[in-house]
Amino acid sequence: MFAGIGGFRSGLAKFGDFFVPVGFCEIDPYARRAYEAIYDTKGELFFEDARQIDPEELPDIDLICGGFPCQSFSIAGKRGGFEDARGTLFFEIARIARVKRPKYLLLENVPGLLSHDGGWTFATILLTLSELGYDVTWQVLNSKDFGVPQSRKRVYIIGFLRERCAGEVLAFNEANVKA
Repeated sequence: MFAGIGGFRSGLAKFGDFFVPVGFCEIDPYARRAYEAIYDTKGELFFEDARQIDPEELPDIDLICGGFPCQSFSIAGKRGGFEDARGTLFFEIARIARVKRPKYLLLENVPGLLSHDGGWTFATILLTLSELGYDVTWQVLNSKDFGVPQSRKRVYIIGFLRERCAGEVLAFNEANVKA
């Protein structure tokens, strides 16, 4: 969801054919065109607007990835949070997860999400995922520490369905930094 030009897909493709995309969602027409130019999306479901996805029409899935819009939480923006329509799009992920019950959720956003509204916004997200049956781990990581030629901090949130998964997830003790 919120595919952009395919950052999640690119990262998951490094694992080989283990991850098979079933569809993508992207409202920005330029990002969508770039995504379709980079990846072979033939036979995949496409949704322009996450709010229009009917989870009952989706196939069974093991993973939902989503970089839900960050403008509402970024310290560079107005920080409208859930009062900004873009800030509510996290709940579209939750709505689909409630029905499809994937084993994992892999989400990312700006670190400002953690401090927005004194931490209440992030607490709401964690509570929502917990109520859906997901245990959650999260960590702020910087892409420059993983071989990407860009400094870009993001909070990564991994939810794993309690009834279907167990174990330690996202346990980075150190990044791939040069000594």
